Amino acid sequence: MAYRYRCGECGFKTGWLSESQGEQQQMEHYSKRHPGLLPGGLVETNHKDPSGGFGCAEVVGVLVVLLLLAASCRR
Repeated sequence: MAYRYRCGECGFKTGWLSESQGEQQQMEHYSKRHPGLLPGGLVETNHKDPSGGFGCAEVVGVLVVLLLLAASCRR
């Protein structure tokens, strides 16, 4: 699962990272841009693999499309 942290004070947001990496970037942002304030804002979750790998549904979808293309070329 991937996480994206959004600043509660400005428009800053991290990329989709692991929980610890996103938290670290948020803390660094607050210490540089909003010193003295406790980190706040929103945390979004994305159930996709943060490494960008394909999930099972995407692989099956690609295979179905390829099968349909192959079947339409046989005529």
